[in-house]
Amino acid sequence: MPDNSLRAIDVSVEFSGLRALDGVSLSIAPREILGLIGPNGSGKTTLVNAITGQVPMTGGRVLCGNQELTGLLPREVALCGIARSFQVVRLFNNLTVIENVEAAALAHGNGRRVSRDKAHVLLVEFGLEGRAEDLAVGLSYGDKRRVEIARALAADPKYLLLDEPAAGMNEGETAVLLSILETLPETRSLSLLIIDHDMGLIMRLCNRLHVLASGRTIAEGDKDSVRGNPMVIEAYLGADSEATHA
Repeated sequence: MPDNSLRAIDVSVEFSGLRALDGVSLSIAPREILGLIGPNGSGKTTLVNAITGQVPMTGGRVLCGNQELTGLLPREVALCGIARSFQVVRLFNNLTVIENVEAAALAHGNGRRVSRDKAHVLLVEFGLEGRAEDLAVGLSYGDKRRVEIARALAADPKYLLLDEPAAGMNEGETAVLLSILETLPETRSLSLLIIDHDMGLIMRLCNRLHVLASGRTIAEGDKDSVRGNPMVIEAYLGADSEATHA
């Protein structure tokens, strides 16, 4: 991996004596789209939470290039260029759509005018300009997802970690989101880590996959080799996966 990669090294996390992650190492290269998959309870969200400072680690390190992120608070991690979305959407429901996105740019140190301009550009990019002055509370779940991702991008991250970004979206909304996400490494010079159970989206979007089961890595590599891995098929994808996703 390049020297400026985002790396989780031998990360372990325990909750009340239960080991949720057990020595997981993961790397994301600049401008890469990495898929993080595994069955429910495998530790995917916990790993993202550990990388972003949401939960304390009982072992291991997190580095972005040569910068040590281990032990930093979530805000400090964000200021290092690491943004994320959540499994459950967390918008400011009593703010408008554009205010939600603008707030992230302001928190990253931009002035009011620059923040508003960034928010407007992102709403256009995500097809939300017509909802700019609507309160977030009244949005559909799919639109809330798009606002959350636009808000994360307003902080100009180098790495964007998305936890089930297509959850709650219909097929058309998912297709639109995919078309936006696949351009981000080139247009915004960032890397994406995607957690999602929509294997069609994962296989179309990601060139490399990292697979967890029971808090441990069971496979990683290019998507063709991973989806044919017997351990992955047994743990997650199902015996008919190769035919389904060929």
